Amino acid sequence: GYNAFLSNQIALDRQLPDMRDPRCLKKKYPRALPSVSVVLIYVNEALSVIKRAVRSVITNTPEHLLREIILVDDHNDLGKPVEDYIDEIHKERPGLVKRVWHTSQMGLSQPRITGWQHATRDVVAILDAHIEATRGWAEPLLAQIKTDRTVVVLPVFEKLHFDDLHVERCMSFAQGFDWALWCMYEFFKPNWNDDAGPPGPTLDTPGLENRGFLREIGGLDGGVTIYGGENVELGIRAWLCGGSVKVVPCSRVAHIERAHKPYAPDLNPSMRRNALRLNVPLKDHGIDIGDVSKRKKLRKQLKCKPFSWYLENVYPSLERWDDILGYGVVRTVSGVQLLHINMLLKIHEQGICSFTQGREIRNKATQRCLEVAPGEYLDCQLVIQRCSGQSWTIQNRVTTA
Repeated sequence: GYNAFLSNQIALDRQLPDMRDPRCLKKKYPRALPSVSVVLIYVNEALSVIKRAVRSVITNTPEHLLREIILVDDHNDLGKPVEDYIDEIHKERPGLVKRVWHTSQMGLSQPRITGWQHATRDVVAILDAHIEATRGWAEPLLAQIKTDRTVVVLPVFEKLHFDDLHVERCMSFAQGFDWALWCMYEFFKPNWNDDAGPPGPTLDTPGLENRGFLREIGGLDGGVTIYGGENVELGIRAWLCGGSVKVVPCSRVAHIERAHKPYAPDLNPSMRRNALRLNVPLKDHGIDIGDVSKRKKLRKQLKCKPFSWYLENVYPSLERWDDILGYGVVRTVSGVQLLHINMLLKIHEQGICSFTQGREIRNKATQRCLEVAPGEYLDCQLVIQRCSGQSWTIQNRVTTA
């Protein structure tokens, strides 16, 4: 998934450029911050990448705050080399690094749970092992949790290119998601406050949280399999059950964007299953995919808010599906040509359109709309174009038995 050969040539203790906003450099943080357990998950990683992640965390985290690093080995073949490296670290920082391992490969979700269960400090940071921490990454996050133990915080993740491992500064985004549970970026407002950090709808990784608060709201969901969804589910649950989620722009961690993910040949089945699992306990209705009674019971015990509150108050920009009147591929009926045939073929190739009463008919892939425009031979014609705000209302519906 990345250039392991090049990684082996790069210094293990390299210091990435400081890409923080100048406002961040003026910030001062108290010495008395919560201590942190840093969990690093790895599967099929180059040893040099793991070593660089560990070294970057040690170098860029104040010694009195970094109390343990937990390496979660998801059934790799790097056992002895990793143990040898841990022995090297312990000459410098005795007992700092622990290694726990799985006897079979379990994907990404379960190792995160394993790491959280083995953590012992006030705050747990759950990260991939293909990261590099940068100067001052920890203090802004820990300061937020010290102020509010119910907040789940994320750094801004810089992009480490998989081919040449150079770092690219990323804009500060909040984390959103689509209904397939793929994370997507949401722009910050221009006037973000570098003290507080802006709220975000959810998480692209479990991030940093008070270990006690995470336990109180049910921890990470052990029913999530292989890959996808546990981060989104945790972010939503934090909001609904008494907490919040924030991205802190003054904290920056570089992350390798892999060319492909190693957890399974096809991630779609686990993504679909996990999306349905999330749907059942958190939404007010859902599809039955088995026993999620414990999650529903937890929601009731915590007196969590309904999912509709989340959509209205936390993530109003997320397109809702519960008010969609119809969806499918746009086509013409036999013998009636309302839309140019080339346009129809293009629409069909690009997939599903959706229609919400009183709103647009929008193509899900292209985000273009079916609209009425002046015609070449008639007064008007149907076209697919950039959405201009036209809306459709169906006054009469014909249903079939």
